[in-house]
Amino acid sequence: MSISHAPPSASEPDISGIPGKKVALDLEPLVPTSSRRTRVPRWLRRTTGPVVLLLLWQVLSATGVLTSDVLASPGRIAQVGGDLIADGSLASAMGTSLQRVAAGLLFGTLVGTGLALVSGLFRIGEDLVDAPVQMLRTVPFVGLIPLFIIWFGIGETPKIAIITLGVTFPLYLNVYAGIRGVDSQLIEAGESLGLSRWGLVRHVVLPGALPGALTGLRYSLGIAWLALVFAEQVNADSGIGFLMVQARDFLRTDVIVVCLIVYAFLGLLADFVVRSLERLLLQWRPTFTGR
Repeated sequence: MSISHAPPSASEPDISGIPGKKVALDLEPLVPTSSRRTRVPRWLRRTTGPVVLLLLWQVLSATGVLTSDVLASPGRIAQVGGDLIADGSLASAMGTSLQRVAAGLLFGTLVGTGLALVSGLFRIGEDLVDAPVQMLRTVPFVGLIPLFIIWFGIGETPKIAIITLGVTFPLYLNVYAGIRGVDSQLIEAGESLGLSRWGLVRHVVLPGALPGALTGLRYSLGIAWLALVFAEQVNADSGIGFLMVQARDFLRTDVIVVCLIVYAFLGLLADFVVRSLERLLLQWRPTFTGR
Protein backbone atom coordinates (compact mmCIF):
# COMPACT_ATOMS: atom_id res chain seq x y z
CA MET A 1 0.00 0.00 0.00
CA SER A 2 1.46 3.33 -1.07
CA ILE A 3 1.18 6.47 0.98
CA SER A 4 1.30 9.84 -0.76
CA HIS A 5 2.60 12.97 0.98
CA ALA A 6 0.49 16.07 0.56
CA PRO A 7 2.35 19.23 -0.51
CA PRO A 8 2.74 21.99 2.08
CA SER A 9 -0.24 24.28 2.38
CA ALA A 10 -0.17 28.01 1.74
CA SER A 11 -0.36 28.70 5.46
CA GLU A 12 2.78 26.61 6.07
CA PRO A 13 5.40 28.03 3.72
CA ASP A 14 8.33 25.87 2.67
CA ILE A 15 11.32 27.91 3.85
CA SER A 16 13.94 25.19 4.26
CA GLY A 17 13.69 23.91 0.72
CA ILE A 18 12.54 20.47 1.91
CA PRO A 19 8.98 19.78 0.76
CA GLY A 20 6.48 19.22 3.57
CA LYS A 21 8.75 20.30 6.43
CA LYS A 22 7.20 22.76 8.88
CA VAL A 23 9.35 25.55 10.22
CA ALA A 24 8.41 27.50 13.37
CA LEU A 25 8.10 31.24 12.81
CA ASP A 26 9.15 33.83 15.43
CA LEU A 27 5.93 35.73 16.02
CA GLU A 28 5.67 38.60 18.48
CA PRO A 29 2.89 38.25 21.08
CA LEU A 30 -0.06 40.52 20.59
CA VAL A 31 -0.11 43.29 23.19
CA PRO A 32 -3.50 44.88 23.98
CA THR A 33 -3.81 48.47 22.96
CA SER A 34 -4.74 49.49 26.51
CA SER A 35 -1.46 48.17 27.90
CA ARG A 36 0.61 50.00 25.27
CA ARG A 37 -1.10 53.28 26.12
CA THR A 38 1.06 55.79 27.95
CA ARG A 39 -0.03 56.07 31.56
CA VAL A 40 -0.48 59.53 33.01
CA PRO A 41 1.22 59.86 36.43
CA ARG A 42 -1.28 59.79 39.26
CA TRP A 43 0.02 62.99 40.87
CA LEU A 44 -0.61 64.78 37.58
CA ARG A 45 -4.16 63.49 37.37
CA ARG A 46 -4.88 64.51 40.96
CA THR A 47 -3.57 68.04 40.46
CA THR A 48 -5.29 68.67 37.14
CA GLY A 49 -8.69 69.44 38.68
CA PRO A 50 -7.49 72.04 41.22
CA VAL A 51 -5.24 73.72 38.63
CA VAL A 52 -8.10 74.00 36.13
CA LEU A 53 -10.36 75.40 38.86
CA LEU A 54 -7.76 78.04 39.80
CA LEU A 55 -7.29 79.05 36.16
CA LEU A 56 -11.05 79.39 35.68
CA TRP A 57 -11.30 81.40 38.90
CA GLN A 58 -8.51 83.75 37.75
CA VAL A 59 -10.11 84.22 34.32
CA LEU A 60 -13.50 85.06 35.83
CA SER A 61 -11.87 87.56 38.18
CA ALA A 62 -9.81 89.17 35.41
CA THR A 63 -12.82 89.55 33.13
CA GLY A 64 -14.92 91.14 35.89
CA VAL A 65 -17.44 88.31 36.18
CA LEU A 66 -16.31 87.84 39.80
CA THR A 67 -15.84 91.19 41.49
CA SER A 68 -13.51 91.65 44.46
CA ASP A 69 -16.37 92.37 46.88
CA VAL A 70 -17.89 88.98 45.99
CA LEU A 71 -14.71 86.90 45.81
CA ALA A 72 -11.11 88.06 45.50
CA SER A 73 -8.91 86.71 42.71
CA PRO A 74 -6.34 83.95 43.38
CA GLY A 75 -3.52 86.42 42.75
CA ARG A 76 -4.90 88.85 45.33
CA ILE A 77 -5.41 86.04 47.84
CA ALA A 78 -1.81 84.87 47.37
CA GLN A 79 -0.58 88.43 47.93
CA VAL A 80 -2.63 88.88 51.10
CA GLY A 81 -1.51 85.48 52.38
CA GLY A 82 2.10 86.51 51.87
CA ASP A 83 1.50 89.74 53.76
CA LEU A 84 -0.12 87.89 56.68
CA ILE A 85 2.82 85.51 56.82
CA ALA A 86 5.34 88.36 56.63
CA ASP A 87 3.90 90.31 59.55
CA GLY A 88 3.51 87.15 61.67
CA SER A 89 -0.24 87.46 62.26
CA LEU A 90 -1.07 84.25 60.38
CA ALA A 91 1.55 82.20 62.21
CA SER A 92 0.32 83.50 65.59
CA ALA A 93 -3.30 82.71 64.70
CA MET A 94 -2.38 79.21 63.49
CA GLY A 95 -0.49 78.51 66.70
CA THR A 96 -3.46 79.51 68.85
CA SER A 97 -5.91 77.46 66.79
CA LEU A 98 -3.65 74.40 66.83
CA GLN A 99 -3.42 74.57 70.62
CA ARG A 100 -7.20 74.64 70.91
CA VAL A 101 -7.68 71.72 68.52
CA ALA A 102 -4.95 69.69 70.21
CA ALA A 103 -6.49 70.20 73.66
CA GLY A 104 -10.01 69.42 72.47
CA LEU A 105 -8.82 66.38 70.53
CA LEU A 106 -6.92 65.04 73.54
CA PHE A 107 -9.84 65.39 75.94
CA GLY A 108 -12.34 64.12 73.36
CA THR A 109 -10.19 61.08 72.58
CA LEU A 110 -9.84 60.20 76.26
CA VAL A 111 -13.55 60.60 76.96
CA GLY A 112 -14.83 58.95 73.78
CA THR A 113 -12.43 56.00 73.91
CA GLY A 114 -12.97 55.49 77.63
CA LEU A 115 -16.76 55.43 77.28
CA ALA A 116 -16.51 53.08 74.29
CA LEU A 117 -14.30 50.65 76.19
CA VAL A 118 -16.67 50.60 79.17
CA SER A 119 -19.72 50.20 76.95
CA GLY A 120 -18.16 47.75 74.50
CA LEU A 121 -16.38 45.40 76.90
CA PHE A 122 -19.00 45.13 79.64
CA ARG A 123 -22.73 44.54 79.34
CA ILE A 124 -23.47 46.53 82.45
CA GLY A 125 -21.37 49.34 81.00
CA GLU A 126 -23.46 49.27 77.83
CA ASP A 127 -26.64 49.46 79.88
CA LEU A 128 -25.37 52.46 81.85
CA VAL A 129 -23.43 54.38 79.19
CA ASP A 130 -24.75 53.71 75.69
CA ALA A 131 -28.27 55.10 76.06
CA PRO A 132 -27.21 58.49 77.53
CA VAL A 133 -24.47 58.87 74.91
CA GLN A 134 -26.90 58.09 72.09
CA MET A 135 -29.25 60.73 73.43
CA LEU A 136 -26.57 63.40 73.82
CA ARG A 137 -25.05 62.85 70.40
CA THR A 138 -28.31 63.86 68.71
CA VAL A 139 -28.04 67.32 70.28
CA PRO A 140 -26.14 69.70 67.93
CA PHE A 141 -22.98 70.69 69.75
CA VAL A 142 -23.16 74.15 68.17
CA GLY A 143 -26.43 74.73 69.98
CA LEU A 144 -24.64 74.24 73.29
CA ILE A 145 -22.37 77.26 72.78
CA PRO A 146 -24.61 79.69 74.75
CA LEU A 147 -24.85 77.17 77.58
CA PHE A 148 -21.08 76.68 77.65
CA ILE A 149 -20.55 80.43 77.78
CA ILE A 150 -22.86 80.63 80.80
CA TRP A 151 -21.08 77.73 82.49
CA PHE A 152 -17.45 78.47 81.62
CA GLY A 153 -17.37 82.17 80.72
CA ILE A 154 -15.87 83.61 77.55
CA GLY A 155 -12.28 82.40 77.88
CA GLU A 156 -10.59 79.33 76.39
CA THR A 157 -12.61 76.76 78.32
CA PRO A 158 -15.88 76.94 76.30
CA LYS A 159 -13.93 76.77 73.02
CA ILE A 160 -12.07 73.63 74.10
CA ALA A 161 -15.30 72.16 75.50
CA ILE A 162 -17.03 72.58 72.12
CA ILE A 163 -14.19 70.83 70.30
CA THR A 164 -14.11 68.08 72.94
CA LEU A 165 -17.81 67.45 72.54
CA GLY A 166 -17.53 67.33 68.76
CA VAL A 167 -14.68 64.81 68.93
CA THR A 168 -16.17 62.51 71.58
CA PHE A 169 -19.22 61.10 69.81
CA PRO A 170 -17.80 59.91 66.45
CA LEU A 171 -14.87 58.33 68.26
CA TYR A 172 -17.19 56.62 70.72
CA LEU A 173 -19.41 55.21 67.97
CA ASN A 174 -16.55 53.83 65.90
CA VAL A 175 -14.60 52.33 68.79
CA TYR A 176 -17.77 50.76 70.20
CA ALA A 177 -18.70 49.33 66.80
CA GLY A 178 -15.15 48.05 66.34
CA ILE A 179 -15.21 46.21 69.68
CA ARG A 180 -18.61 44.65 69.10
CA GLY A 181 -17.65 43.79 65.49
CA VAL A 182 -14.80 41.46 66.48
CA ASP A 183 -15.41 37.96 65.10
CA SER A 184 -16.70 35.63 67.80
CA GLN A 185 -14.66 32.77 66.33
CA LEU A 186 -11.51 34.69 67.16
CA ILE A 187 -12.72 34.98 70.76
CA GLU A 188 -13.35 31.22 70.88
CA ALA A 189 -9.92 30.55 69.40
CA GLY A 190 -8.30 32.73 72.04
CA GLU A 191 -10.19 30.98 74.83
CA SER A 192 -9.15 27.58 73.47
CA LEU A 193 -5.53 28.75 73.61
CA GLY A 194 -5.93 29.56 77.30
CA LEU A 195 -5.99 33.35 77.12
CA SER A 196 -7.38 35.11 80.16
CA ARG A 197 -10.03 37.82 79.91
CA TRP A 198 -7.41 40.54 79.87
CA GLY A 199 -5.39 38.51 77.35
CA LEU A 200 -8.43 38.32 75.05
CA VAL A 201 -8.95 42.06 75.33
CA ARG A 202 -5.30 42.84 74.69
CA HIS A 203 -4.51 40.34 71.93
CA VAL A 204 -7.87 39.90 70.17
CA VAL A 205 -10.45 42.58 70.93
CA LEU A 206 -8.32 45.72 70.84
CA PRO A 207 -6.40 44.81 67.65
CA GLY A 208 -9.71 43.90 66.02
CA ALA A 209 -11.22 47.24 67.02
CA LEU A 210 -8.18 49.27 65.89
CA PRO A 211 -9.40 49.85 62.29
CA GLY A 212 -12.67 51.26 63.59
CA ALA A 213 -10.86 53.41 66.12
CA LEU A 214 -8.63 54.96 63.45
CA THR A 215 -11.65 55.59 61.23
CA GLY A 216 -13.33 57.32 64.15
CA LEU A 217 -10.20 59.39 64.69
CA ARG A 218 -10.34 60.61 61.09
CA TYR A 219 -13.99 61.61 61.50
CA SER A 220 -13.22 63.28 64.81
CA LEU A 221 -10.42 65.37 63.30
CA GLY A 222 -12.78 66.68 60.63
CA ILE A 223 -15.39 67.60 63.21
CA ALA A 224 -12.70 69.16 65.44
CA TRP A 225 -11.85 71.72 62.75
CA LEU A 226 -15.55 72.34 62.14
CA ALA A 227 -16.11 72.93 65.85
CA LEU A 228 -13.09 75.24 65.92
CA VAL A 229 -14.63 77.45 63.24
CA PHE A 230 -17.72 77.98 65.38
CA ALA A 231 -15.79 78.27 68.65
CA GLU A 232 -13.39 80.93 67.39
CA GLN A 233 -16.16 83.17 66.11
CA VAL A 234 -17.70 83.55 69.55
CA ASN A 235 -15.91 86.02 71.86
CA ALA A 236 -12.47 85.20 70.46
CA ASP A 237 -9.55 87.63 70.52
CA SER A 238 -7.03 85.40 68.72
CA GLY A 239 -6.90 82.51 66.29
CA ILE A 240 -7.85 81.98 62.67
CA GLY A 241 -11.52 82.46 63.42
CA PHE A 242 -10.76 85.83 64.99
CA LEU A 243 -9.05 86.91 61.74
CA MET A 244 -12.15 85.82 59.82
CA VAL A 245 -14.44 87.86 62.08
CA GLN A 246 -12.31 90.94 61.61
CA ALA A 247 -12.21 90.39 57.85
CA ARG A 248 -16.00 90.00 57.78
CA ASP A 249 -16.46 93.34 59.52
CA PHE A 250 -14.29 95.06 56.88
CA LEU A 251 -15.68 93.04 53.92
CA ARG A 252 -12.24 91.55 53.22
CA THR A 253 -13.07 88.45 51.19
CA ASP A 254 -9.37 87.92 50.46
CA VAL A 255 -8.51 87.47 54.15
CA ILE A 256 -11.54 85.22 54.66
CA VAL A 257 -10.45 82.94 51.81
CA VAL A 258 -6.89 82.84 53.17
CA CYS A 259 -8.24 81.68 56.54
CA LEU A 260 -10.42 79.06 54.86
CA ILE A 261 -7.42 77.77 52.93
CA VAL A 262 -5.46 77.52 56.19
CA TYR A 263 -8.32 75.57 57.80
CA ALA A 264 -8.41 73.22 54.81
CA PHE A 265 -4.63 72.78 54.80
CA LEU A 266 -4.48 71.99 58.51
CA GLY A 267 -7.36 69.53 58.18
CA LEU A 268 -5.69 67.83 55.21
CA LEU A 269 -2.41 67.63 57.10
CA ALA A 270 -4.11 66.06 60.12
CA ASP A 271 -5.88 63.53 57.90
CA PHE A 272 -2.56 62.66 56.23
CA VAL A 273 -1.03 61.98 59.64
CA VAL A 274 -3.87 59.62 60.59
CA ARG A 275 -3.72 57.80 57.24
CA SER A 276 0.03 57.33 57.68
CA LEU A 277 -0.69 55.96 61.14
CA GLU A 278 -3.21 53.56 59.62
CA ARG A 279 -0.65 52.23 57.14
CA LEU A 280 1.83 51.76 59.97
CA LEU A 281 -0.46 50.06 62.48
CA LEU A 282 -2.60 48.04 60.05
CA GLN A 283 0.12 46.42 57.98
CA TRP A 284 -1.31 43.03 58.95
CA ARG A 285 -4.63 43.77 57.24
CA PRO A 286 -4.54 43.59 53.39
CA THR A 287 -7.10 45.92 51.81
CA PHE A 288 -8.31 46.77 48.35
CA THR A 289 -6.51 49.84 47.01
CA GLY A 290 -8.37 50.33 43.73
CA ARG A 291 -7.46 49.50 40.15
